[in-house]
Amino acid sequence: MSTTATTTTSEEVSSNEWKVIHMSEQEEDLIHRMYKLVGDKWNLIAGRIPGRKAEEIERFWIMRHTHAFSVTTNQSKAKHS
Repeated sequence: MSTTATTTTSEEVSSNEWKVIHMSEQEEDLIHRMYKLVGDKWNLIAGRIPGRKAEEIERFWIMRHTHAFSVTTNQSKAKHS
């Protein structure tokens, strides 16, 4: 009986490594309003914002609304000040 080892690689990137996603005030407003209406249906929200992908909008939302991410980001900014 032979066994083979399978190596898997993950393309997932830690949220601490994400680059800041800049949205215009209008895009942010639309994302907030759409989120209230449809929840986390990122593809549907992205369909309303030309040039934006669902992944970008989801990352933007996480970066703006996740307390742990905000604390890490603020600590990093404080170190560089």
